[in-house]
Amino acid sequence: MSGSSEHTNRRRFLKGGAALSGAAVVTGGLAAPVVRAQDAGQSRLQQVLDRGKLVVGTGSTNPPWHYEDAEGQLVGFDIEMAKMLAHGLFELTPEQLADRAEWSKYLEFVIEASDARIPNLVSDKIDIVCQFMTITPLRAQQVEFTVPYYREAVTLLLPADSPYTGTADITGKGARIAILENADAVSMVHNGVPDAEVSTFDSVANSVLALDSGRVDATAIDLSTAQYKAAQAPDQYKVAIDSWQPQTYAFAVKPGDQRWLNWVNTSMQQYLAGLYFDMYRKAFQENFGVELAPPPAGYPVEFQ
Repeated sequence: MSGSSEHTNRRRFLKGGAALSGAAVVTGGLAAPVVRAQDAGQSRLQQVLDRGKLVVGTGSTNPPWHYEDAEGQLVGFDIEMAKMLAHGLFELTPEQLADRAEWSKYLEFVIEASDARIPNLVSDKIDIVCQFMTITPLRAQQVEFTVPYYREAVTLLLPADSPYTGTADITGKGARIAILENADAVSMVHNGVPDAEVSTFDSVANSVLALDSGRVDATAIDLSTAQYKAAQAPDQYKVAIDSWQPQTYAFAVKPGDQRWLNWVNTSMQQYLAGLYFDMYRKAFQENFGVELAPPPAGYPVEFQ
């Protein structure tokens, strides 16, 4: 437990890092740089502490990850993950984390399209990407990924009264399955349900509307989106008991700053499986409707 002298020394370390009021939301990928390029020998970590604010790249149109609520406020799981980073950086209290006007002093979100994530990061417009970014070998040549914070997959969104529960019992029935149109859409569905009759749609929303109208038996959709839909309308939807085609989400930081990468990784391990697990569990339950079990004591779950 930290003593008062340690707390005082940390505040001195922040030297002049008083937070700016308000959280500026910058739209588009062409915003002027909001963070200065890394000084020789100075880590991004020290820059953020000196500035008193973390600048985060994210999106605004993809529930439950990052989207605007009825009041036009940016919410979602990625926003909660960014708040955890701010909590670790600036020792925010539970009261501050519960008050948007307070935590917004320490977080600035740059709203960006998915294809602007890497350019904004490497050009120092942002400190970190928190935008459901899938780890791929190609992207890892351009950015440095942190420890994962979510494992995504494809699953089936089903009507709440559907006789089907998952891929095992829907396979062999010639089921009609909707999916967002893309180059791999049909093969993606057939990887889970080989005999499915696949219908593609120009948006996830329209694929769900096909389910609502009874034109299809299920919609193949991201697991996180299915969980969100079922949590919002449990009388209307249920999620299949299985999933397939996993992919991993992580934060991304600019290459070449081991100190900053180490800090993010060390901190995230405490939210995912350590001291602050309750914060991650609460955000997970609120956004995906799933209650996580606490990590077991003894052998570190990270190495299992």
